[in-house]
Amino acid sequence: MNSDVMRSSELAGGALEALLSPYGLQLRWLPPDAPIPGSYWGETEAGLVGDTLYLRADTPVHSALHEACHWICVDSARRATLHTDAKGCDTEEMGVCYLQALLADELPGYSRARLFADMDAWGYNFVLGSAAAWFERDSADALAFLQRHGLVDQALRPRGRRRD
Repeated sequence: MNSDVMRSSELAGGALEALLSPYGLQLRWLPPDAPIPGSYWGETEAGLVGDTLYLRADTPVHSALHEACHWICVDSARRATLHTDAKGCDTEEMGVCYLQALLADELPGYSRARLFADMDAWGYNFVLGSAAAWFERDSADALAFLQRHGLVDQALRPRGRRRD
């Protein structure tokens, strides 16, 4: 467990729910040390099963946002069968990371800069060496994915609804 990343318990109560409720994703908070259903990485990492995001107080914020963005970025047919692994292509994965960065700025008590620091501390691997460098200089395909699926508006703000 990387102690350098911000945990969900450090956010104001209800902040994640307020951010994600327009998309229709349900959040289920689990007690400390409870196993997290649908967690791809295990331990404290968020889990995704169907339309429910599972997390604990010690779940990293970046993990909660990442799994939520997987749910937002898949179509309704895939959403119905989601369990642990979204099984998307590389471009979709980058779209998830890009959307995660946009949503980080909309989450009170968090920011895009903090997200990038957390992603780097956790061990995300980008060719340019950091999440911020990827976002600034190598994410055109990720943005195109989000635009193609109507997940961002012309000002590059998240639309507040899931992909259908």
